[in-house]
Amino acid sequence: MLIVHPSSWALPKQSSSIAPEHVWSNADQDPVSPEKRTWDGFSFVMYWFSDLVSISGWSAASSVVTTGLSATDSALIILVAAICNAIPTALNGAIGANLHIPFPIAIRASYGHWFSYFCIISRGILALFWFGIRNAFGGSCVTPMITAIWPSYANLPNHLPASAQITTQGMISYFIYNLIQFPFLLIPTYKLQRMFIVKMIVVPPTALAMVIWISIKAGSGGNFFHQPATVHGSTRAWLWLSNLTSVTGGFSTLALPFIPSFKVIVGIFGIVAASASKQLYGTTLWSPLDIVAHWQGSPGGRAAAFFCSSVWLSAQICTNVSANSVSFANDLTTLAPKWFNVKRGAIIINSAQTFLNFMSAYAIFMAPMAGQLFCDYWLVKRKRLDVPALYDINGIYCYKFGTNWRALVSTIVVIIPLLPGLANKVTPNNVHINTGLEHLFSFNWIYGFSLSIFLYYFLNYFWPDHRTLVPLIVYGTTDSAVE
Repeated sequence: MLIVHPSSWALPKQSSSIAPEHVWSNADQDPVSPEKRTWDGFSFVMYWFSDLVSISGWSAASSVVTTGLSATDSALIILVAAICNAIPTALNGAIGANLHIPFPIAIRASYGHWFSYFCIISRGILALFWFGIRNAFGGSCVTPMITAIWPSYANLPNHLPASAQITTQGMISYFIYNLIQFPFLLIPTYKLQRMFIVKMIVVPPTALAMVIWISIKAGSGGNFFHQPATVHGSTRAWLWLSNLTSVTGGFSTLALPFIPSFKVIVGIFGIVAASASKQLYGTTLWSPLDIVAHWQGSPGGRAAAFFCSSVWLSAQICTNVSANSVSFANDLTTLAPKWFNVKRGAIIINSAQTFLNFMSAYAIFMAPMAGQLFCDYWLVKRKRLDVPALYDINGIYCYKFGTNWRALVSTIVVIIPLLPGLANKVTPNNVHINTGLEHLFSFNWIYGFSLSIFLYYFLNYFWPDHRTLVPLIVYGTTDSAVE
């Protein structure tokens, strides 16, 4: 039997442009070199616009309606959630834009060299979870595509047991989706912008066309916007906050800097389509793929189904590669640079499965990270970082024992009151908590983000680490130090 020794998988030690010789690093951790800074303003605009048009973005607002809130409530929740995501990420994203370093390196400035691994692992787990979810959506796109070509695929016999919680058809579609997606995982980040330009050209017009079509066929956009909420008073208020947290926390991997108004438009697309489908088909269709499934009865309908499913497939791939694969690959590269670079990290995430139930509430760990990263860069260090020191295990950002105790204290104080709510979320039948803790957990993202900023700033104001308060930005590359 041929046994491959683990050492054969080790990457050759690369000479980093910035890390000390005694630190194992690789080129994917270095600041982005000038020749690879290929994304311009247009590329970013195309990315943020196109990334909002996905199956989950379509379904987000309409799913809120099912909880008992009105369609107007749903649209407002999507708007507020988009703002809650946009503000921290626009501010935190400035670190990468200004210093050209990835998140796993930037977070060392506020958490310390070793404590930053807590943030890296936490974000990586969430990225894996969402990667699996979006893979499932991608498999759902493949099914109507194949059915449009071979209608018998819709009646493919199932040979899997009920305990598998997936059919033979679903497994095949999922496998095919991953085969299609895999080559895109190998595209370097600095070349990805072309994907999003293509996505922006085809996906939003397709989404708009589907909404217009179903509204015309139904005779109107349905009556969802005329239906009042079925819950009232304090119950409605806390349900409002709970849904806001769910929508906001769902994008905690990057806290994507959404264009809020466009996110609302996509959500309204989903509400109108769901409302019109109820009027047209007698049942509410929450996903664009559910609508496509009703088009398989004629050659023209199958052609439209294939085209629209292909478009939504491309949307899922683009979102998965950018929001989940790249972030996880960067995290894995930092955790084990001897064994992983961005390409290997992207390949590994492609084989991951959907994770634990508590992932839906995992935002309690992400909110304080976003808050402290923002506070440290903008308020404490005033945008002045020593980039080479971020790569030095014995540098100024090592703090004491590799941990910034201010970040540790802030994180613990924020998270501990939310743990009972997390336990209740995972096992509601076994863990019972009082109403106050339930209400606190219902707005855990806003609570965690805001309180972490206050605590971190307070601790740094009275007990600053003067070594890390450098007077100038030190790039350490071809860029020069500036005020």
